[in-house]
Amino acid sequence: MDIDDLAARFQSCTIPKEEWTHSAHLVVGLWHVHRYGADEALMRLRSGIRRLNESHGGVNSATDGYHETITVAYVTLLAQYLVVEPRDLPLTERAALLLASSLAHRTALSAFYSRDTLMSMTARAQWVEPDLAPIDVAAVLGPFPGEVASGLSSPAQ
Repeated sequence: MDIDDLAARFQSCTIPKEEWTHSAHLVVGLWHVHRYGADEALMRLRSGIRRLNESHGGVNSATDGYHETITVAYVTLLAQYLVVEPRDLPLTERAALLLASSLAHRTALSAFYSRDTLMSMTARAQWVEPDLAPIDVAAVLGPFPGEVASGLSSPAQ
């Protein structure tokens, strides 16, 4: 997997619709958070996802397209993931580990949100706080080996 190429195709809106999968969203998000930090990544991902959706003929509306709460929640989780995953691994390997983890499962956010809350029009349009539990990557992935030995915990949102 060439992460830099995927990120470049995302930025130029040249990823075909059939390749813009959940996994592609996660890898593009990981690349952005790694490169720019969570805050700038979020700004870039907001506009980039909307533009890519539109380039595929999609509409970003109250019921379809870009989803603010899902994007913010995943950027938060990806930032936490980059802190607790082995930092000495190349980003490509970290992305492969991410995609093989429970964090990549389409229902990962159900640890934090009820379906009704997450799928609401309000959550699509604006950030909605989790209604089940605070966002914490350890809740999806479990404790990391280094956390037990060092006392390190996942950063707060």
